[in-house]
Amino acid sequence: MLGKLTWSAIPFDEPIPLIAAALVGVAIIGVLAWVVLTGRLPYLWREWITSVDHKRIGIMYTLLAMVMLLRGFSDAIMMRSQQALAFRSDGYLPPEHYNQIFSAHGTLMIFFVAMPFVIGLMNFVVPLQLGVRDVAFPTLNSVGFWLTATGALLVNISLVVGEFARTGWLPFPPLSEVTYSPGVGVDYYLWALEISGVGTLLSGVNLVTTVLKLHAPGMTYMRMPMFCWTTLASNLLIVAAFPILTATLAMLLLDRYLGFHFFTNEAGGNMMMFMNLILAWGHPEVYILILPAFGIFSEVTSTFSGKPLFGYRSMVMATMAICLLSFMVWLHHFFTMGAGADVNAIFGIASMIIAVPTGVKIFNWLFTMYGGRIVYSAPILWSIGFMVTFMIGGVTGVLLAVPPADFVLHNSLFLVAHFHNVIIGGVLFGAFAGYSYWFPKAFGFRLHEGLGKAAFWCWLIGFYVAFTPLYVLGLMGMTRRMQHYDVPAWRPWLLIAAGGAAIILAGIILQIVQLVVSIRRREALRDQTGDPWDGRSLEWATPSPPPSFNFAVLPRIEGQEAYWGIKQRARQQAKLSEEPGYTEIEMPRNSPTGFICAFFATFMGFALIWHIWWLVALAALGAYATFVVFAWRDRHEDIIPADVIARIDRANRSARGEALARMQVTP
Repeated sequence: MLGKLTWSAIPFDEPIPLIAAALVGVAIIGVLAWVVLTGRLPYLWREWITSVDHKRIGIMYTLLAMVMLLRGFSDAIMMRSQQALAFRSDGYLPPEHYNQIFSAHGTLMIFFVAMPFVIGLMNFVVPLQLGVRDVAFPTLNSVGFWLTATGALLVNISLVVGEFARTGWLPFPPLSEVTYSPGVGVDYYLWALEISGVGTLLSGVNLVTTVLKLHAPGMTYMRMPMFCWTTLASNLLIVAAFPILTATLAMLLLDRYLGFHFFTNEAGGNMMMFMNLILAWGHPEVYILILPAFGIFSEVTSTFSGKPLFGYRSMVMATMAICLLSFMVWLHHFFTMGAGADVNAIFGIASMIIAVPTGVKIFNWLFTMYGGRIVYSAPILWSIGFMVTFMIGGVTGVLLAVPPADFVLHNSLFLVAHFHNVIIGGVLFGAFAGYSYWFPKAFGFRLHEGLGKAAFWCWLIGFYVAFTPLYVLGLMGMTRRMQHYDVPAWRPWLLIAAGGAAIILAGIILQIVQLVVSIRRREALRDQTGDPWDGRSLEWATPSPPPSFNFAVLPRIEGQEAYWGIKQRARQQAKLSEEPGYTEIEMPRNSPTGFICAFFATFMGFALIWHIWWLVALAALGAYATFVVFAWRDRHEDIIPADVIARIDRANRSARGEALARMQVTP
């Protein structure tokens, strides 16, 4: 009846996961009780859970990423503290639990922190910057988000029901085959990523179509903000690379479930084929994550320097060059595995060449800042911290691209330090820059500036204290994923690294406090005009938060920095443009399709993991029925009356007019 699921699946003999699960369960029950008892459930269902508004979906992606960041960072704290304590001792984490922790940490941080964070920011901002009302496929957007949330939920269920993979964040065979991983840990990994990968692919198709096909009148490709270009490049990579991941994991599932031999060491299988396929996805994945961050830094640097982005066309070319070259470097991940000197040399050179367009971007950001009136707000601090940190990560990456050096450093903590240098210093710093930059646009009030700067310094200092020792340890020969060790020379560096993790923890706590304080003081931090940073792109032309329809009348674009030109004309003429004529607007109707599909996908994934075949069939039928119902819907859009649109736009125009008048009075 319940397949392989028995009471033994719950780890009663391991207090740490049980206590953690109990705390999370209490928190979830508390939040649900508060929502129901305060009567907020209908609002939550109507305005958020069933919403197809790109802004709401973008916010939910970002919220998912931040919650998963807390979970993933708790794993990091446990790993660092275990290694600090485990000198000639077992520490406090059993080896099998420690292996699950480092696997879950990498999986969560890449797939359920970094990916949702950048996809959330792209979802929220890109339609606003393009001057349009929504993404190309609004309901598909909702389905993509909820499938991603399903994957995150399955990974977290493994904490208390069964186990998670012990293979690392990439499940390399033969370790991930049934012979060496007979439990359900690898199955949790595979089904969580298959389901969430479909969601990511839907998001990629959606955003590529949006950027290529939906523009305000006059918005040509070479007038798009740089964030739109990096969104296009990133999502082209998603569309090209994620099917490789899905197919590769499907082949591993066939090995595990039906006795196929794609990646076994016998019966014609080839484990190196898995390496080729997973890294043909894996290296483009790095650029899927970093390219949106590059776009965020471009927007932030230009805004807070008070200047147009330097070298716009070269930035576009560099972005698309990275998009192309990212598919030509994957083999540097296995220089040590016997491909031969010629192959290693070709991919080593390709890995160095891809640093060139990245260098072009760094110089363009520096030239944008040069001669500008830089306002040192939190978003640009994250950007400057990124430039320094990412350059260090890039230099170490070029070092690892030299095959002889890689032979020495492969699989060492040097590699771990390099990877975190790029992902934290690049992707996460970029996500935090975008979060603090666009937060007032999303919620109508700014974040507390002092606490934001304090959080930045804790993150920056903590990062260097936590990961610089790993470079040293890698050069000293310490390999990754060690549960304990007996080399005295390593211990001081591991203690320093643990101290760095504690400083990062202080930064995370400050970010939580910043959010709480900002909400409490939201009236004092209110964004009255919709343009708190004196921005240059179209999202700042809307009220904060923007209405569901984004723009009362679609703007007509006449230059590269559309909104900046509109503002300059208004300042020269000392008045706003003439009030437009308002007409009713059709907007897509909210739909529960995404949530219901995710509901069935959760049960289907859980049932597939535990071989509960009747539940698999029932969940599949429910998901199919959901799509049939959606396909036969008879009401497609909601109509927003012209008087409602006029009221919202006039209120914003009034606030902007008052701000313009104050500007004229102030010398």
